[in-house]
Amino acid sequence: MGLIKRLFGRISESPTNPTPPKTASRGDKKGVVRPKKTLDVADLYEGPLTEGATSVDGSSASGALAEKLRQAYFWIINTAVISPFYDIEYDDGPGQAITIGDQKSAFRLPTGQSYSSFILLPLLNLILRRRCLLVGGPGRGKTASALLMGVLAGYSLKDVKRAIQHGQPQMTIADLLGNPLPSSLMGAASMDEVKISWRKWLGMRVKIIDEYNRIPTRTQSALLTVMADNYAEIYDQIYECPEGAWYLTANDDAGGGTYQVIEALRDRIDIVVKALHFNSRFLKELLIRIESEIRPEEVVPAEIVFSEAEINRAHKEILQVGIPEAVLKRIEFFAGQFEFCEPAAEQFEYKTKDTVKLSGIDFAQIDACETGKDKIKDLGLQTRNGLSVRALMTVLAFAKALAWFRGHEEVGFDDLRQIMPFVLHDKFVQNPDAPFFETAGCGVYRSDKIGWIRRLFDLACSEYDRLGRDGDDVVAAMDAEFRLEGLSEADVRARLAKIERQIGEWAKGRKLYGHMYDDLLKLKYLHQRYTNYLTWLRSSQS
Repeated sequence: MGLIKRLFGRISESPTNPTPPKTASRGDKKGVVRPKKTLDVADLYEGPLTEGATSVDGSSASGALAEKLRQAYFWIINTAVISPFYDIEYDDGPGQAITIGDQKSAFRLPTGQSYSSFILLPLLNLILRRRCLLVGGPGRGKTASALLMGVLAGYSLKDVKRAIQHGQPQMTIADLLGNPLPSSLMGAASMDEVKISWRKWLGMRVKIIDEYNRIPTRTQSALLTVMADNYAEIYDQIYECPEGAWYLTANDDAGGGTYQVIEALRDRIDIVVKALHFNSRFLKELLIRIESEIRPEEVVPAEIVFSEAEINRAHKEILQVGIPEAVLKRIEFFAGQFEFCEPAAEQFEYKTKDTVKLSGIDFAQIDACETGKDKIKDLGLQTRNGLSVRALMTVLAFAKALAWFRGHEEVGFDDLRQIMPFVLHDKFVQNPDAPFFETAGCGVYRSDKIGWIRRLFDLACSEYDRLGRDGDDVVAAMDAEFRLEGLSEADVRARLAKIERQIGEWAKGRKLYGHMYDDLLKLKYLHQRYTNYLTWLRSSQS
């Protein structure tokens, strides 16, 4: 039994990524950034009780923390949490896809090092200090995964367990945040003199809210303040919380439960991770744990525990990861597909889905007014909302984190494609009545939001390539040449005319899609800046 426990609590000495590329090379015309060298580390794929995990490389200060996080990932995936799923897929060469079953399901065998989202994304969330929602049925390991994150952050298992906030219908704000001291409350002449006994979990760098959708609405509002602004408030007393990672759990991802989750609270969730089913082929591993009385969270190796300073340093390293212009432009093009709603308003700026939402009019009523466009091609018809600034910033942050985890200095196209569905899972409100879902093979996307968002991104990228936006982007060119200092009146007039000609060219077409809407508004912005400068020139010369 002692040997089994030692095997559970150890890591091997094989580096997870012995030759990480220092720079990323440009891939095909889609801007895919791939590793220069194929990874082939057999140790990473060994089973739970073998030497298949990893250890700190330590070869360079800049890569040691990323290696340590990879080491933590492989210890968890091979030893602690049985999650034999590799749904974040990478290829180092041509991948294999085998068609199986009556529904012609694609069974893919990736040729590069791939990962389980259920393990990897909570780890990235720990370093980024964001808010992660773990969803899935009871007994799928959601709380166990969150517990491990707390232990990896340097807390004792006892402290992490005691700090878990268990959602239940009777939870009050005092239950969540703390209570005023009775002696202080009786003797206080004003609210400023009231002393609060704050709950200890507020000061932790890992915060776990179990079954958050069972918390009453009023208490959810107090939770929102802590999550969004990092402070708690009772009786005009403020408790400043440290930056930390949040882990919330729920048994479904529809926002239901004992209480409907308020929209603002759902909007603060950065990434959604699904806990997949238990694969019965790993039942023997459960038997070993029962017979050995092993609980992985009690035997976490010290080598993979992160100090607060290490998390802070890793966070700064992630922020230094670059995003190539070619990748950034694809994010721009994708994000521009969804906010535009032509029948929503008369003034051009207000032709958005947000205008429809604020009006209270049924979206289907407005949607029926869309005419003249290809309703399959128009990706914007598949959603009832656009993307917020917060959602886009979160996409960029997690894409950087994923590239950093893989040992790359730049975000690649595949990093973006893999991370985006998990970040946007709760951000997009699907329009299930869109004609797209009636086309052959697309009905499954009504329930498979991960696959749907990835499909949306692929379709947007195909349109991007069809339009040749990498080599022919007139708006980007005008934006690049934009400057005001030193321009003569003739120069300004020439640029204004150039913008007006381009808008006139687009006006000849009969169809207006989302990305064109953003392009037109950008040109209007440039036009206004030049117009204002022209006015200033005239006044300064008079």
